[in-house]
Amino acid sequence: MFVDARAELHAPKQEIALLANALNLLVPMSTDDGEFHGPSILEFFPGPLLFEGTAFEINRIQLVRFVAVAALILVFWLGTRHMRVVPGRFQSLVEMGLDLVRVNIADDLLGKTDGKRFLPLLTTIFFMVLFMNLTGVIPLLNVAGTSVIGVPLVLAIVAYVAFIYAGVKKSPKNFFKNSLFPAGVPWPVYIIVTPIEFISTFIIRPITLTLRLMMNMIVGHLLLVLFFAATQFFVVQLGGWWTLLGVGSLAFGLIFTLFEILVAVLQAYVFALLTAVYIQLAVAEEH
Repeated sequence: MFVDARAELHAPKQEIALLANALNLLVPMSTDDGEFHGPSILEFFPGPLLFEGTAFEINRIQLVRFVAVAALILVFWLGTRHMRVVPGRFQSLVEMGLDLVRVNIADDLLGKTDGKRFLPLLTTIFFMVLFMNLTGVIPLLNVAGTSVIGVPLVLAIVAYVAFIYAGVKKSPKNFFKNSLFPAGVPWPVYIIVTPIEFISTFIIRPITLTLRLMMNMIVGHLLLVLFFAATQFFVVQLGGWWTLLGVGSLAFGLIFTLFEILVAVLQAYVFALLTAVYIQLAVAEEH
């Protein structure tokens, strides 16, 4: 009887200890000085992790990108290596993702002909952004490959080049003219309209594509680290009744993790969708 009572008294302490150990794994943030340390923007500028001091230095975020690309290749290899007329579950999942891009983005916005032409580009953009976004909620990775400007900027440049290529291919002589000098505008107004069209069409679009994706991933990462770091602080450093606040912040962290998964999918969809919209504007009849 006394043994059972002691076991019941020690059980909550053991649960708290297990929770503390789990948080130490989730949040690699030291608070040995007894103070709370929130997330910092410096997390997106990590030092070298591999091959330090050489021309092939790799930091944590670059390694996460390699992992995301390897996972993407593996998923499509496993999903398409044994194609069947009646697909299995995994093949069905892969085909569902491909159909999402083909039907809801390429065909809907560009039509069958142009949609087929630009489908490989749109599919690559969608799945590359998706997999690199999802690394932000995967344990031990814990940061999105798109949270640093490199990948968003490269993809935005690719989308921009595709937009220019589609327009020039459709109308070599009139693409830039129609883009900068819209029809039906009195010629004196072009003094105002043309600079605005140039900035909005050829400068703002790649910038907004880059910043929209990058900033969403940065904010999501900072929020998740904030909640889990607060949980670690309340449970490990303060203890006692503060553990209740730790449970609350942990619950918010788990909820925001689910929300971040939704944002990861949504941002991949938006990036591919806007790329298709820009291409559709370039191949419109007025060009």
